[in-house]
Amino acid sequence: MTGWTDTWWQLTALANAVILAAYLAISFAIGRGLWRSRQWRNNPLGLATAAIFFSCAVHHGSHTVHLLLPYFGKDVHGGLAMRMAFGMDFQAATWDTVTAVLAVWYWTLRGRFPALVRGAALFEDLRLRQAAEADLRASEERFREIVETTSEGVVVLDGDGRIGYTNDRFAVLVGRSPDDLPGTPVLDLVTETDRPVAEQALAAVGESEAPHVEVGLQTPGARAVWARIALSARVDDAGRPVGALAMVADVTERKSIEAQLQQAQKLEAVGQLAGGLAHDFNNLLTVIDGYAALLIAEAGPSAQGDLAMIRDAAARASALTRQLLTFSRAQTARPQVVDVADLVAGVEVLLRRLIREDVDLLVTPAAAPTPVRVDPGQLEQVLVNLAINARDAMPAGGVLTIGTERVTSSTGDEVLITVTDTGCGMTGEVAARVFEPFFTTKDQGQGTGLGLSTVYGIVTRAGGRIRVDSRPGEGATFEVRLPVAAAPATAVAEPAGPQRLTAGSGTILLVEDDPAVRRLAERILATAGYHVLAGVDGEHALAVARAHPVIDLLVTDVIMPGMNGQQLADRLTALRPGLPVIFTSAYTRGVLTETVDDRTVAFLDKPFTAAALTEKIRSVLDRRADRTASRV
Repeated sequence: MTGWTDTWWQLTALANAVILAAYLAISFAIGRGLWRSRQWRNNPLGLATAAIFFSCAVHHGSHTVHLLLPYFGKDVHGGLAMRMAFGMDFQAATWDTVTAVLAVWYWTLRGRFPALVRGAALFEDLRLRQAAEADLRASEERFREIVETTSEGVVVLDGDGRIGYTNDRFAVLVGRSPDDLPGTPVLDLVTETDRPVAEQALAAVGESEAPHVEVGLQTPGARAVWARIALSARVDDAGRPVGALAMVADVTERKSIEAQLQQAQKLEAVGQLAGGLAHDFNNLLTVIDGYAALLIAEAGPSAQGDLAMIRDAAARASALTRQLLTFSRAQTARPQVVDVADLVAGVEVLLRRLIREDVDLLVTPAAAPTPVRVDPGQLEQVLVNLAINARDAMPAGGVLTIGTERVTSSTGDEVLITVTDTGCGMTGEVAARVFEPFFTTKDQGQGTGLGLSTVYGIVTRAGGRIRVDSRPGEGATFEVRLPVAAAPATAVAEPAGPQRLTAGSGTILLVEDDPAVRRLAERILATAGYHVLAGVDGEHALAVARAHPVIDLLVTDVIMPGMNGQQLADRLTALRPGLPVIFTSAYTRGVLTETVDDRTVAFLDKPFTAAALTEKIRSVLDRRADRTASRV
């Protein structure tokens, strides 16, 4: 070879050697990337690319050897050099064929990996990968921040319904540590009563869109927690279900409000029922008691005892009706300032008759004045109901203690009434429901479930509050707190004994739609010395009034068909200003309006006694006479 040819030959060999090194480096880099990223089994396109570069490297390596072969020929026998040259040419042809096959293989993979052959890199740049990982970490932090600060509990469940992850909100909701919850079956956190509902909802995940259920959750200390749970399915990359995601909202307060609304609706329903019954029922009791009272004066000793039993039964029936009306808020309260300690002392005799001989009654009155503004009759009813409730809780006897004292709390000065028994006590579940209407633990026929509900209604309407503290086997204590009244207490009248009719004179317009009550009232008033004009309803009473210029008093029922008692009184007092009026009714349905001139307007509850009717009439007529005299 000439000098120039040798130089060219050597440069060509060097170029092929450089290409050999570059292709080997590329193929090794691709292979190393495939190995490190664990893609060498599932990335045939990358494998084909590495193979092509490796084939090209071997091809250029054979060219390098072929170009340097003449230099080997100077040192070896000529026949050997020729055989080596022939072998190099055969190897070059072979690797060209292999490269062509790999190129065809690469080409067939283009359709399966279009994104990798349209300008995208086969292997990620390390910097791009680091940036992507940083974005992923930031996204995870944002997700975690949202999950941990949301007002709802977040629970990730596996396919078996076990907790894989919960946020802090859910852990607080169930009163557990977040570290203790993973691995716990979520159904174990649901109350036994609601567990079938929750289990059915979990089974339905994936079959419908995000099933919603409301269940109670088990918490330490038996704290009542209600939760609304929205479930959605979790699936893997292949679309197979792998569990569920639960969003848990605390609806305890809403459930409490709903329960209060239901109780209010029950009260309203009972009020409508009680009002409808009270009018007719108390009319019957008025007749029964009235005629029994009239017959007592004419009967012999043995008959008087029987008539007294009739009157006693009528009185107990009347008390039951008043209790029902008070409970349903259909009874009109007539509050006045009374001293609680004096009222308790006055009702002590009655309470001793109500409780059994094996129950000791201890009354501890307050040393300081205890004035409160309340309806005295209703407060007596509170004490009676609590005493009866305590008596029934001590079937084997015990001690009933009633205490009164003046205390100071965050809301101001209060009068505290405590009624304590040494009976069987109550569980927490029973104590939480004792003030619910119709709830009773007594046997059938021994309790109506209205006693403590009535107590609750009276106390709350008087601006007070009541609570119970009880444990099984340790008795119970009811605490009634009423705000102290600013005005001094008025004297509480002693229970009146049997009274005679209070006589009087004058003309009375009596309006009553019930014939039996009307005839009884006519007889009572006539016996007491009054001239009675009777009206069967409002329109008839107006006609009677037009025909009689002199009428001293109007006694009218409130609830009547057509024109009610208030409307009748308004029309008559417009025609005859200053005409005194006495309303009678078991309840008023809000018909009566407030009046400033209370000296000429009075109210008499049904059922009324003959003595109470004549006494009320005489009182109103005397006040009218005093008013007339003061103007002269």
